[in-house]
Parts: sequence; C-alpha cells; structure tokens
Amino acid sequence: MTTATTRSTRTPPARTGGTGAGSAPPAARPALPSLTGLRWVAALLVFGLHVNNFGYFGGEPGRIVLWGFGAGATGVSFFFVLSGFVLTWSARPHDRAPAFWRRRIARVYPVHVVTLGIALLMAYTLPRQPRPSSGQALSNLLLVHSWWRPWWQTLNPVSWSLACEAFFYAAFPLLFLLLRRLGARGAAVLGVLSVVAVLVLARADAHHWTEQALYSMPAARLPEFVLGAATARLVLLGRWRGPGLEAALALAVIGYFLVPQVTPGYSATVCTIAGFALLIPAAAVADLRGLPSLWRRRRLVRLGELSFAFYMVHLLVLRAGTQLLGTKPHFGLPAGLAVTAVAFAVSLALSWVLYEAVERPARRLLLRGRRAGRESREPREPVAGGREAPAPARD
Repeated sequence: MTTATTRSTRTPPARTGGTGAGSAPPAARPALPSLTGLRWVAALLVFGLHVNNFGYFGGEPGRIVLWGFGAGATGVSFFFVLSGFVLTWSARPHDRAPAFWRRRIARVYPVHVVTLGIALLMAYTLPRQPRPSSGQALSNLLLVHSWWRPWWQTLNPVSWSLACEAFFYAAFPLLFLLLRRLGARGAAVLGVLSVVAVLVLARADAHHWTEQALYSMPAARLPEFVLGAATARLVLLGRWRGPGLEAALALAVIGYFLVPQVTPGYSATVCTIAGFALLIPAAAVADLRGLPSLWRRRRLVRLGELSFAFYMVHLLVLRAGTQLLGTKPHFGLPAGLAVTAVAFAVSLALSWVLYEAVERPARRLLLRGRRAGRESREPREPVAGGREAPAPARD
C-alpha cells in the first residue's frame, strides 16, 4: 500500500518523447490526492468482504452484503497496481537502492510490527485463537510468509499482501532502471505484457497447473505492480491516452461485479485488472489537469491517509469481536448494521491511533538522519509566495 499527498495542481505533466531524461524531476512533480482518496475505497471493500466472511448478516441482508462485497478481495489488487504507479511517480532518478528500501521500511514496517504484536497478544490471551509456531511468527515478522501457502494467513491475515509488497520493493530498483530507458511505446508494451501475464497466471491457477495456489504468491502478483508502474511511466511522459475518470470508474465497477462469474481466487484479478489500470492514471490525470474528482475531497483524502493502518488493524478487531458475538452470528438487518458500525468505528479509531502514534512518528524517526543530510545538500525548489514546492506523491 502506498500514499499520495493531498494537494492538487492544474499543471499538466511534461510531454516528452524521450526515454526519461525529459520527464519532470520528482521535486517538481505535483501531488495526486485522488489516488489517496481511492485507497480508502479499496480498503473499505476489503472491510466489507471480511464483514461478509464473519457472517454478521443473515438471510436477505446477508445476500445483499455478499452481492456488494463478495468481490472485495479485488481491493488488494487495486493496492498492488496503485503501489507500482505511486512508486514510479515518486521515484528519484539518481536514488540508490538502499535509500529506497530504507524509505519503504520506514513507511510500512512500524505498523506491521505493532499489529503483529497485537495479533500475538490475541493468540496467547483470547480463547479459541490459533497459536503460531516460532517459524510462522518469524516468517510473518520478516514478511516472507506468503511464499509458503500453509502460512500465508498466520497471525494478522491481511499481512500476506504486505509480504507481496516487500517482494515488489525488492524488485523495484531494477524495474525502475528498466522504465527509465523505455519510451512511451516500450512502456505500453510492458503494460500489455503485464496484462497477458495476469491472464496466463489466472488460467494456470484456475486449472491447477501449479501445486500452490497463486492468489497469495508474491511472484504471481508482480505483474499487477509492473502494470501500475508502466501506466505511471506513460503519464510521466505525457503520453497516457486512456479514458476519462468517469468512464474508467464505470469499467472498474463493471469488472468488480463480474468477479462472481469466474473461479474464486486469482482469477478475480482478470475481471478488474483493466478497470484498475485505467482508473488510477485517469484519477492522476484529473489531478494534474485540475479536472473534477470526487476522490480529491478533503475528508476522503484524510481517510485515505488512514487506510493503511485501517487495513492492517480491522481484521484483528473483527476477530476479537467473535469473543462477544460468536462465529457467524447471522444477525438480522438492524443488529447486523449495529455491530458492523461498532466494528468499523473501533477499527477507524485504532487506525487513527496507529497513524498518529506509530506510522508518522516512526517514519520521521527512521528517516531523520538521512533526510537532514539530504536537505542540507539539496536546497528546496521555491515556488510563488516563497513557499517550498509541493512534494510528489509519497511512497
């Protein structure tokens, strides 16, 4: 999961036909707040999926929740595509891999460690909770547990996607080196190849051509990340030619509701990959050109800033709730809405605490020395009014 800052601009992206030297430097790249707002929507889809899985609603309300959120796992696919886009947008051309990895660790690892600690505490204090082996706990701590299917949902289950992101981060310096050498045609070809890879992998998963299911396998999710990076490259070059925000959103929604028609698991990615790959750059272009965007609203952007912490803590809240509610209580509509609202409010409150007390201060602490040294060597680019230029979309 990645973050975009909250300011907008009417300045269009630099148009170049070159291979990367002509694209705008990161210090001049504007923020993309609509992407932050969209992150919240994706996190909300995952929350709705887990409410459905925990069986809060029974009867007709349960069928409605299943219809609306049964495909919510595709929100994770959205995060993967968005991650590739934002990291490419905010990449520093002369950055070294260790510096990039240090920023990524500072961005995601503190919240992961804290939520992992909460999951461990729950495992050893609450009844009927599975207790992990030392190997499972260590693999989760190191974010490698998704490579082994039996362990992919140990402790805090949603952290499986973070293990995929860790693999993407490891590969990104090499991918960015390739992207900088690609013009618009090369980036478009790379995007098409990424979509083809998703199609092939989905067929392989549906027909059990591999011994391990591909849904949680980091290497199998890499094409989604690469696709996001390729579309970002096209936007940076001023060569993106996709549909506008409304049309892209319609395609994404259509793909979302097609998910029940395919084999469960990795195959769902096929339904939404095109819509997501069009929606993310369309939202970015809307911000760049000052076009209307619902996702740029202040409160939605604020929720998007909390979305990573919300994503990491919400399933732990739902799991703790089973101690009071039981397993799959199948409430009627009023009671189901009430317990869902409470679970949502608690998850949101905890996400605010994690963001303000863990995510932000830990990132500042881990990056303090490096940032101070860099700023002393590289003066900020001034803008009108004497203020500093806005940062690019934050990774």
